[in-house]
Amino acid sequence: MNVEWVTVGPFQENCYLVADRATGRAVIVDPGDEAPRIIRMVEGAHVEPEAIWLTHAHLDHVGAIADLRRRWTVPVLLHAADLVLYRRASEQAAHYGLRLEQPADPEAELSDGSELSVGNARFVVRHTPGHAPGHVVFVGDGIMLGGDLLFAGSIGRTDLPLSDPGAMERSLALVATLDPATVVYPGHGPATTIGAELSSNPFLEHVQHAR
Repeated sequence: MNVEWVTVGPFQENCYLVADRATGRAVIVDPGDEAPRIIRMVEGAHVEPEAIWLTHAHLDHVGAIADLRRRWTVPVLLHAADLVLYRRASEQAAHYGLRLEQPADPEAELSDGSELSVGNARFVVRHTPGHAPGHVVFVGDGIMLGGDLLFAGSIGRTDLPLSDPGAMERSLALVATLDPATVVYPGHGPATTIGAELSSNPFLEHVQHAR
């Protein structure tokens, strides 16, 4: 399995390409903006995308969907609790003075514990609300595609509409039980590991004490 990414848009969001080179299959995770750059990443990897996976539906994670689906007819997967945000993506963008083409509704729902595949690679969906009500992470063999749950040295905001600080604490406690060597690919900023964040991230200090 190979993970590549491009950082896009005014919010500097990480869009990931997760590919199984043995089969040539891939998924695009959180295509937030700058569709041409994402398309170049996919075409340069010589793989065929088969789905778009969304960790959540804030505007900086969904802004390129409409353009990508004109290039590839692939389903969009999202947790149902984030539909309320997804369906207002263009309104979210307008609030920041930005333009965003509203994407069509997702074709499939994600749920906690469901399993997804990319070629021969397998992922488990974990529902991790807090930053957004339908936020999820994708946990595979030694990696976590983490969206805006956990960053290097920080965590996702909980002061946004529909955010929930209490749910965020529970979600952080959940992912803290993963193998410390698990590589975290976050929605913003550099990759990190669960172990590194447990040892140095001030927002996880209470989680360490609970372990």
